[in-house]
Formats: sequence, structure tokens, C-alpha cells
Amino acid sequence: MKADADKPVQNSEQREVRRVRVVKLPQAMDDRDHLAVEEPLEIRLGFGPLARRDSRSVAVTMRTPGADEDLALGFLFTEGIIQDMGQVRSTGPCGESGESGEDQAIRVELEPGVQPDLERLQRHFYTSSSCGVCGKQSIEALKVQGRFELASSDFRVSARALAGIPVSLEQHQRVFARTGGLHAAGLFDREGQVQEIREDVGRHNAVDKLVGAALGNRRVPLERNGMVVSGRASFELVQKAVVAGCPMLVAVSAPSSLAVEAAAEAGLTLVGFLREGRGNLYTGPDRLL
Repeated sequence: MKADADKPVQNSEQREVRRVRVVKLPQAMDDRDHLAVEEPLEIRLGFGPLARRDSRSVAVTMRTPGADEDLALGFLFTEGIIQDMGQVRSTGPCGESGESGEDQAIRVELEPGVQPDLERLQRHFYTSSSCGVCGKQSIEALKVQGRFELASSDFRVSARALAGIPVSLEQHQRVFARTGGLHAAGLFDREGQVQEIREDVGRHNAVDKLVGAALGNRRVPLERNGMVVSGRASFELVQKAVVAGCPMLVAVSAPSSLAVEAAAEAGLTLVGFLREGRGNLYTGPDRLL
């Protein structure tokens, strides 16, 4: 069989989807399959006086190309390296392009008076598509304290609206519908309607893209929305939701024990196993009508 990563599926999906030739089993028939693209992205940071800028490589993440600037902003924000968009001078691609045609590096330029925490920048860790925690020295490095008080949010959702969120999310998963191989993160309103989503091969990347887009649009804190993720709820995803000021996190699959502990401590409403109208409410019952 000859490998065939030949043609883009559609111009709008060329970055995210690749078509390959496969042999269907057990019939041994030639066919084609659509795969989610996975490529590395380096996140770089520029800072210091304009006449003498310093540059640091902050992280490399395996991601699905698309919304890369949102991903970089969301990552820097949820990691506590930047606090708001007022600290950002510009963002833009740099470096060589990957097979998808997308640049493999994004540089975020900080305003001249902003000095990032250099100790954080010395953690040149590699972030895999399956686990955003990989490479961090200890769990203490994840404990970025949120600046927003979740208790002040009056966000509430009815049980009926909550039950429809997974269906609403799936209806927005354009690339997943073609590949079956992407995670998604979305923001939903009080009626349980998903308003905006981001897709990626990594759960944490999908959330960072979502948060980065909201940050760029000056919508953080996300006190008027809940967040839904298509997979499990890890400790890291709870932390990202808390840092973004989002009062509710809903997962289609299971939460971890540490995710539940962190949600309870932060005042985050956490729902897991939300499927076919059923789910488990682990923390924050006051937000469920």
C-alpha cells in the first residue's frame, strides 16, 4: 500500500485535516481516511526595552494548526506569565512553516514596561498533545492562583439546559465530524447553548485556544459562561477554568480526584460524565437550578 497524504480535504480545512490512503480491514479494501493534523508549535516571548528586546522560548506544544495566536495567548495567561491583554504589544507568527503550511512558532511581544517572571520562563518544558502536565517539575508548578473570585458570579443553569450541552457541543465540532480524532472546548450560556468552541488534538490546547480568544476580545473573566470539554476533566483543566474566571466546568467524561479537590477549593462547579441527559455533580451545587 502506498501512503497518500496527498490532497487537502477542503481549502478551509487544509490546516486541520489530512487525507490518507488506508486498507479497510477485514475486507482488505483500499479506501481513504481523514486524519486530524498534529504539528509542533513553539511559543516565544519578546520583552524588554524596544531598543534591546530579549527573546525566550517558553514552550513547545503538539497541536492541531489553527487559532495559533489564541493558543499562545491562552497558554501564557493560564500559566500566569501574563495577566491581561494590556501587557501584550503584539502577536504574530515567526519561524518556518510545517506541512500544513502554518508557521511553527508564535511570538508574543510584551509591552516595554512588562517584565515576565523569568523563573517561569526557565521551565522550557515540552507539552504533549495528550497531557499538558508532562515535563513540569512538580504539581506545585501548576498552582497558578486565579485572580477572579468565582463566588461573585451569578451564573446559573437548569438541569434541563445542562443535559443538552453535549449535543450542542457536538453540533459545533466541524473537524471532529470528519476525523473523529479531536477534543473540543466550548463556552455555553444559561440556556445550555454552546456559543463558541475550539478544537485540537490536545484537551489543554483546545481550552487555551478558547481562553486566548476570549482574552483577545476582552471577555475575561468568563463569569457569564460555563465551559464544556469533550473528554475528561483533569486538574489542569480545572486550573485553566479558574484562572479564566469561569464558574462552571462540564466534562463529558470523568474528572480526576485532584480536579474535584481543586474545584471545591476554588468554588468552581464541576460536572462530569454528562451523557444522554445524565451526569454527576461533584462541586458547587448552588449553580444548578
